Amino acid sequence: MALIPCNECGKSISDKAAACPQCGAPTGRGTNPATPFRAYRWRTKAELFGLPLVDVAIGGDPAAGTMRGVAKGIIALGDVAVGVLAVGGAAFGGIALGGFSLGLVSLGGAALGILLGLGGFATGYVAIGGLAIGYYAMGGLAIGAHVIGGASQDPEAVEFFRRFLGSAVANFGGRR
Repeated sequence: MALIPCNECGKSISDKAAACPQCGAPTGRGTNPATPFRAYRWRTKAELFGLPLVDVAIGGDPAAGTMRGVAKGIIALGDVAVGVLAVGGAAFGGIALGGFSLGLVSLGGAALGILLGLGGFATGYVAIGGLAIGYYAMGGLAIGAHVIGGASQDPEAVEFFRRFLGSAVANFGGRR
């Protein structure tokens, strides 16, 4: 490693640095413009049911030909995450949180839950979202057996959601 002057501020910086630590000016070194950040991969050695307790996979591996980091573990965090607790762009598991999530309990932009779905588009036995589809559904457009939505407010749904969400449910949609 050698020290070179920064093109912007003139201070000494490493020839491997992607940017000057003093002024932040990019050097054009240290990173490949096609891959603006490096992939990050980490997992615990401890396992449960043959899966690592924690698996983190962010960014793909161009050498392996992968575009996304896929994490599989009890707790999985990654571009694509599969686990008991899964957090990622696409998350699949018991509790799934992500842009697209599928699981028993799902939270995300598109949340497909078996028991509970919370998101812009949500499905589940209990669904809460802009478009909510479930046995008990609450949202702008709610579809189900018992719904609280822009067009209707089922008394059984009001009572169900009031138990969990409090008195604010009674005023949903401006109704009393």
